[in-house]
Amino acid sequence: NYDIVITTYPLIIRDKEFFLKQKFDTIILDEAQYIKNAQAKITKIICKLNANNKLCLTGTPIENHLSELWSQFNFLMPGFLGSSKEFRIMFRDPIEKAENSNIQNLLVKRIKPFLLRRNKNQVAQELPPKTEIIKNIVINKEQRDLYEAVRITMHQRVKDEIKKKGFKRSHITVLDALLKLRQICCDPRLLKMEISNTTTESAKLDTLMTMIPEMVEEGRKIIVFSQFVSMIELIETRLSEININYVKLTGSTVDRKTPISGFQEGNIPVFLISLKSGGTGINLTAADTIIHYDPWWNPAAEDQATDRAHRIGQDKAVFVYKLITQGTVEEKIVEMQQHKRNIAQGIFENNSGSNSKLSIAD
Repeated sequence: NYDIVITTYPLIIRDKEFFLKQKFDTIILDEAQYIKNAQAKITKIICKLNANNKLCLTGTPIENHLSELWSQFNFLMPGFLGSSKEFRIMFRDPIEKAENSNIQNLLVKRIKPFLLRRNKNQVAQELPPKTEIIKNIVINKEQRDLYEAVRITMHQRVKDEIKKKGFKRSHITVLDALLKLRQICCDPRLLKMEISNTTTESAKLDTLMTMIPEMVEEGRKIIVFSQFVSMIELIETRLSEININYVKLTGSTVDRKTPISGFQEGNIPVFLISLKSGGTGINLTAADTIIHYDPWWNPAAEDQATDRAHRIGQDKAVFVYKLITQGTVEEKIVEMQQHKRNIAQGIFENNSGSNSKLSIAD
């Protein structure tokens, strides 16, 4: 006798027998990017649900590539964009690989009648300005020597692996190499290799620890995002040494409410958050400063994290700092982010697209 069922994506998998028996009038997917992977178990179950009407709500319909858009349309109107293979041949490859603007326009025209799009400026015109600042950091000699030593070692390992297995079957090795380089950029202590014992100095951490005290003195409320929980722990130690109060939120935080309310309503000036645990679903309008300690491959994830503070209810100008080590893989990640932004803008704002697929050259 109930009118509405509200559930979460993980529970759909557990309760699939119940849901697959139901005939719904309408199914609404909030944060619909959860079904961006057409091969994922959750996506396959949701696409089998029975309803007269279907709706996807998302601020990030494309995070990495166009097949994510196909996956959502496959739930909404199966067959509308062809099969996954047909879509790749007809649209994805010509747009992403060949940057074919005619094909891109064809896709835009096809999906346009089924999109209602408003950006944040249209929804919340009263929002104060947001300023993004890329802070370039020069790493010291010891950290640079470590970076180069690992880069040369991993470069050879990646080349050997690709030669032996081919590029497509070497992604784990490639990502492992990139992870190690990213860790050194953040702090050599994150790197679990014997060679990392040669230095414990981190130019980026030192930079952060000159920024935060000055900002706290100015009365700013600061959120620091990092993908690495172990990095958050290192920042914690440094903040404790200089007696700056902070709260933190990671995947292992059981009581999320206390740190959030402590930051929002109390006198705590710094909130340390792991990107995946705090990137969505929380309101932190007390903050006026966001610091992305390390860049993420996916610009949409970074933007969503920033929007924890730059959202309805915010009455202060928001400053977003991105800490990027010069001459490292982090600069390349920023370039790839722009490629991915161009694809989304090309489809939803009808600009020219750009290739985001990881190639051997990348």
